[in-house]
Amino acid sequence: MTINFLARGEGRIGYTVQGEGPLVICLPGMGELRSVYRFTVPALVDAGYRVAVPDLRGHGDSDDGFHEHDDAALASDALALIDQLGDRAILVGNSMGSSAAILAAADQPTKVTGLVLIAPFVRNPKISPALSLLMRLLLVRPWGPAAWRAYHRTLFPGRRPTDLAEHQARIAESMRRGDHWRSFVRTTRTNHDPVERRLDQVRASTLVVMGEKDPDYPDAAAEARYVADRLHGELLLVPDSGHYPMTEYPELVNPALVDFVNRVAAGA
Repeated sequence: MTINFLARGEGRIGYTVQGEGPLVICLPGMGELRSVYRFTVPALVDAGYRVAVPDLRGHGDSDDGFHEHDDAALASDALALIDQLGDRAILVGNSMGSSAAILAAADQPTKVTGLVLIAPFVRNPKISPALSLLMRLLLVRPWGPAAWRAYHRTLFPGRRPTDLAEHQARIAESMRRGDHWRSFVRTTRTNHDPVERRLDQVRASTLVVMGEKDPDYPDAAAEARYVADRLHGELLLVPDSGHYPMTEYPELVNPALVDFVNRVAAGA
């Protein structure tokens, strides 16, 4: 598959495009690759959409050398990608990708016609300073990559994808490239407060998708309802699923996602 590049001043963002039709952009979360949407993209393409998926700054085929790796930086990359590929898009975001999608919709409401937020972070988790310090120490080399791999495995409490080992091997290989590990660590220091402050500015139609057993939240279902209520959006709770319901249970997520995107595209 052809890798395209979006020039962003300090470096380039690598991305792929498949299909024809209205534009949908899928934004990965921190530490992930664009292949996190490997089961999502075919469903959208088959439904008649042109689907672009970028790698985050300092991840996958994107360059290192960026000074900013937070939600706002990813939001600006998403909006720049919309400008490069068309005049507006539906944004699908997972984890930190959801945070960026929200900021992009608040910043440029005419460019973002809809949001699909999968396991969204819209506010900072409540953790003690001691735990925050411990998490930083766990990501220090040489043990950091192994700690991240071990944590990543816990995010799939339901039916793990049959190709999970291969996907995690691609992530590990990516993090060994260039300065990718340092870029990844910088993304882990993202502050989501700016996202929470701008929730009421979002006007785009929204679908929230949350795994009911997502270990990143003390009460995943309650967090999903909070996000859906704040954004006046629809909600899909996926039983037994964790932080990546679109890969654990694509047969449940894809039909709801495609139906939502169809309705947004028809309205736009």
